[in-house]
Amino acid sequence: MARLIIHRARGPVPVKDRRGVTVAAICMCGLSKKYPFCDGSHLKTRDEEEGKLYIYDEEGNRVGEVGEEELKKLLGAERLRSV
Repeated sequence: MARLIIHRARGPVPVKDRRGVTVAAICMCGLSKKYPFCDGSHLKTRDEEEGKLYIYDEEGNRVGEVGEEELKKLLGAERLRSV
């Protein structure tokens, strides 16, 4: 079964040790090949616009986008506010 998972973050969450030194980064964009750890793939999201859903293939290549009006039709206006 396929699932649509929407990630809004464009960067990782750093994991720090007791001294405050970053020892790892957790992927929040969903594109990392090392998921759940960051591999820098979030850099592909830098030019994404608000109000659009971007579609990436299994290799992490952007293959399409859906505008806000199409999203409203797909998800319904009520559900769009919550994603």
